[in-house]
Amino acid sequence: MAFLELNVLNNPQDPIIGIDLGTTNSLAAIFRDGRPHILRPHQQDSRIPSVIHFPKSGNPIVGRAAREHAYSHPGTNLFSVKRFMGRGLADVKGDLAEVPFPVSETEHGLLQFDIHGKTYTPQELSALILMRVHDVACQQLDGIMPQRVVITVPAYFDDAQRQATRDAAKLAGLDVVRIINEPTAASLAYGLDQKKDGTVAVYDLGGGTFDVSILSIEEGVFRVLATSGDTHLGGDDLDRTLVEVALEELRPQVGELAEDPAFQQGLRLAAEKCKIELSRAPEADFHFVVPERNLTWHKHVSREEFEALVAPLIERTLDACRRAMADAGLHNDAIDEIVLVGGSTRVPAVQRRVEEFFGKKPHTELNPDEVVAMGAAVQGHILAGGTRDILLMDVTPLSLGLETMGGATAKIILRNSPIPCQQTEGFTTYADNQTGVDFHIVQGERELAADCRSLGKMKLSGIPPMPAGMARVMVRFQLDANGVLIVTAKEESTGTQASIEVQPMHGLTDDQVEEMLQASFDHAREDFDASLLANLKTEIGTMVRATAAHMDDARDRLDPETVADLDEAIAAAQRAADGETDVKVVQRARDELERATLPLAALLMDGVAKQALTGKSLDEV
Repeated sequence: MAFLELNVLNNPQDPIIGIDLGTTNSLAAIFRDGRPHILRPHQQDSRIPSVIHFPKSGNPIVGRAAREHAYSHPGTNLFSVKRFMGRGLADVKGDLAEVPFPVSETEHGLLQFDIHGKTYTPQELSALILMRVHDVACQQLDGIMPQRVVITVPAYFDDAQRQATRDAAKLAGLDVVRIINEPTAASLAYGLDQKKDGTVAVYDLGGGTFDVSILSIEEGVFRVLATSGDTHLGGDDLDRTLVEVALEELRPQVGELAEDPAFQQGLRLAAEKCKIELSRAPEADFHFVVPERNLTWHKHVSREEFEALVAPLIERTLDACRRAMADAGLHNDAIDEIVLVGGSTRVPAVQRRVEEFFGKKPHTELNPDEVVAMGAAVQGHILAGGTRDILLMDVTPLSLGLETMGGATAKIILRNSPIPCQQTEGFTTYADNQTGVDFHIVQGERELAADCRSLGKMKLSGIPPMPAGMARVMVRFQLDANGVLIVTAKEESTGTQASIEVQPMHGLTDDQVEEMLQASFDHAREDFDASLLANLKTEIGTMVRATAAHMDDARDRLDPETVADLDEAIAAAQRAADGETDVKVVQRARDELERATLPLAALLMDGVAKQALTGKSLDEV
């Protein structure tokens, strides 16, 4: 009997981090003490904005600091990079309106952004986000720096998008042990595997994508019956409905500025803020300012108005739910539980329509922004040798096949086939003495290859010359647990064979990945210094704004020497933040500003204490 060697390490010092690489926010989690824990930066908000700021000089800034720059410098930031992963220029035309940088396509069909004279691929940009998430996670792990990760992707991501995610992780120096679907991860976080049996719908409306999965749990086997979704529908689109309302009113005032990507990006941030407030309150202010144009625009928006705007988008998500239910062969009343995932499910209209559609109140107990990362951590625990008894069976969301003569599609692996899986089909030559066969691999449900998504092309050479139809070429499609496709071919009559790894048309070659990795190693020191410099400057900006907010009221209560010292420290810190490139100089300016603000902080604390004690007796204190 043959035995398989499993590379499973049950070592608490070698944990596997779960990462939710999101369109709007990203975060990480780890499994400890019997449950998943979100890794929070110093007990702050666990979410790291998937935003990248590109200063005129220096390295890109990622995360919360980048998001702050998005308000003050709206034309120098990239949002929603995930939407461009594994896509070609024709796929993303509708998303380019809000991109403030030129976008082109390489000869290999790979997107690239031209930013301040340097080009970046979506994989490189996502790698920057992954590095930031990993760095923050490691800060919470007592010096442990695990490189193995489980990364989640939308269930509707195709092979090219999944491969692009793997490339991004490799560029970030991470070892991806598993890519799992976000709905599957969410169900793990909710502990649905602990149920003996049942059918669950996972409704995942994130920042840029929508997925719905129908899951079956039977005697410990956790199986995805069907998935559906839309890779171009999410919270960004809800924001865009408010942006369009604002543009309709603003265009007569601003003219061509309304088409400027930087202007639209700033407007989108204001719209997002309004949307979030409407999830908490029945009314909200939509407020937008352009200081350089002396423009201040304000609109009062009610929840009812917003819900009317987004109703068509919510209905699109329910159309996907109907398709998934039909694929699973189930009626709505067969669903036992509904799980909501993704920050956009906080919108009351979304929760209400989902409940009406399925006839049951959905689960909202866990933070919808964190549930996917928590599930990824559970999966990482299992792969690291954890004892939780669970069997996951994901499915491929779209059919995979080949283009045949005449442009038709021969489907080899059908939609919703459980993965991992493999399927073999026989093909033959079309012309006499044909010594090679070109294969075009496609994904989709249409009958013509031109209407499906192209995943890649390959050529099998070395077939002996023979009459048309005599050659027997067996083609095997092998889809692994991560949803990555390998295609191999063999000519049966003579034993001639070839094995070809399908390189997604929008992926990176190994050489390109290695070149980018080497570049990151060569510039590691300066990249670290540039990151530290950017963070210090951001911190100075925060400190200066906080000080300015209190100085007007406190100036008369501080002695002149303290005021002069503070004004001088603020000016020096501002100069350092504006143009200084020496990390040590900026660090000193930041520390000096902190020292100078101590008297102000003491005065403010004294005022707070006096207010708290006013009107109270000694016994009450």
